Parts: sequence; C-alpha cells; structure tokens
Amino acid sequence: MQHSGSTSGLDLEGHLEAGGSQAPTAPADRAGQKIDMHHHFCAPEWREWAEHHGLITPEQLPRWAHLGADESVRFMDRAGIATAVLKPMLPARYRSSAQLREAISITLRSMMEVAQAHPGRFSFYVPLFLDDPDASSWAVRRGLGQLGAVGVNVTANYGGVYLGDPAYDRIFAELNEFAAVVDTHPHHLPGGPPGRPGAMTVPGIPNFMCDFLLDTTRAAVNMISRKTLDRFPDLSVILPHAGGFLPYIAHRMQALGRFCDPPVEPAAVRDHLRRFYYDTAGPMAPAATLLAHVPADRVLFGTDWPAVPPDTVLDQALPALDADPAFTPEQLRGVYRDNALRLVPQLATV
Repeated sequence: MQHSGSTSGLDLEGHLEAGGSQAPTAPADRAGQKIDMHHHFCAPEWREWAEHHGLITPEQLPRWAHLGADESVRFMDRAGIATAVLKPMLPARYRSSAQLREAISITLRSMMEVAQAHPGRFSFYVPLFLDDPDASSWAVRRGLGQLGAVGVNVTANYGGVYLGDPAYDRIFAELNEFAAVVDTHPHHLPGGPPGRPGAMTVPGIPNFMCDFLLDTTRAAVNMISRKTLDRFPDLSVILPHAGGFLPYIAHRMQALGRFCDPPVEPAAVRDHLRRFYYDTAGPMAPAATLLAHVPADRVLFGTDWPAVPPDTVLDQALPALDADPAFTPEQLRGVYRDNALRLVPQLATV
C-alpha cells in the first residue's frame, strides 16, 4: 500500500529544540493572534505503534518528527501564534486497509488529546490516503463527522496519480457534502531509480527545495484541467508554499492550456487561481506575483514548523512577511488571522 502523503517526504532536519534567535517583536494588533494553518505533527503514540509493528525504525523519520506538543507551544508563544492546525504525518507502507485505519485512529486520538491538553491552541486535519478509498471514506466520516476536525490533509499525488484524477471523485464527492477544507501537501515526485521510488532527482538537492514546489504545481494544474472546483464547488482547497510554481506559470498556462488534454480555457485558469487558498509556509517568495492573480483574502499564514527550523521562521519568514510591500496592513491582518477564521469559523471557538 502506498505510504501516506501526510508530509512523509519532508526531510528538513531543523533544530530539536525551539531555541536559537529571539522572536521578532510583532505589532500589538497581531501579537499572539496568528493562526498557523501549516503545522506538522507526528503522533508519539503512532511512532511507538508503527515501530512495534515493524513499519518504521526511528532513524527513518526526520529528527524533527520526534518533537511534541510542548515544543510546539513554546515555538508558538515566541512566534505570536494563538492557534495551530495540526497536519498529521504517519508515513509507512501499511499491510492492509485495517492496519491503515488503526494508524489513522491512533493519530486522530493523539491530536484530540493534544487539543484537549492545550485549550485554544490546537485543532487538526484528518489524514487521508486517497489510494485506499474505503479507508479514506471511513476517515472522513470519523474525523469530520464525529471528532470535530477542521478539514482533511491529502498529498499532491499517490503513486503518481495526482489530485483531480477521476480515481478520487468518490472521496471528493463525500468531502463536498461536508463542504470540507482540503489541505494539500507535496510528496515525492513519482519515479526515481528502481527500488528507490521518490529518491532525490538531483544529487545533493533535497526534495523540498524544488521537487515539492513542482509536485504542488502539478496537482493544481491537474485540478484546473479536470475542473475539480467546478465539479465539487463546496470544497475549499489549500495549496501550500504559496502554490508552488503556479503563480509564476499562470500566464503560461492561460496561453498554452489549449494543449492540455482536456484543453484548458484561459478563463478557467483565472477562475481556479482565484478560488484556491494559498499558505505562506516556506518562507514564501515576495507576494507580488501571487497577488497579481489571487485576492489577498485567499492567503493564509503557515509556518511549516517543525520541518522548517525555528530560526528560519522567526528570523526570516516572519520579518519578510511583515515587511512585504505587496500587503497592506489590513491585508496582513487577514493573512495572519482573519482569512483563516472566514475559512474555518470554528477556529474562533477552539
């Protein structure tokens, strides 16, 4: 069974403690009010269970995957983050659908316990494995219908089959009934040397540097080509890392989309770009190119903690976002908090 797209390909090492440099001083109207929509979490209970069943060894996981909720809270306090939405990772090759459901159950229970232990600080997404439609359908009903998750987390591709493919229509139809937030994340690019699927395609260049951005872009273009947001109009799809390369190829796609199969009209490209949501995790490039195609109220704050080290977030990403001339102060308040609350009103009552 394909391993989880729930950020298992991330391999930034980062720092094991939320130490390093001092947090920048946030303006008073934003201090302690940010909502982090891109915050990774690997449940310690899942790690123990997966190791017991021979699905992983501890050294297979990046070091940052061993950090827990206490480290997250310390980082959030320094970064002025009130609430974080947990993006679960549970990367393994499961032997059966039943075993996958057990892994998801353990992860959901762990995230619920974290949220209960830190009132107001955490919410969570449901991890979906779209290459197992039965387990995904069960997870949607369990997580969204019963446990109060604020959305689902999927990866850009599963075994080379990208979001937007008709193979996922059944689950997307169920998600549409929930008017779900569908949070996406890149994974390994398909292919690689025999026996090493998803291996780095350029020696010495980690996959998060270039490949992740391409993976997200491929998924977004495929969803545009397949008119995913037209066919499932009640979904809200979040593209990470400011949409990968999508903002930079928007005009190219409008000009050349007629060569896609099926052909893509320029108006469809413009329409879908304005309907996706985009997070700032990365850090992202200056926002001018993104905002040339996307309303500012579609941009959501995300840190990529703990895959991205704290000094990168505190010393680079946050100051750059605060100083980005493409945003007005009002728009920046929206990025940090208000846009997330409009998308997920229940975050105001977490």
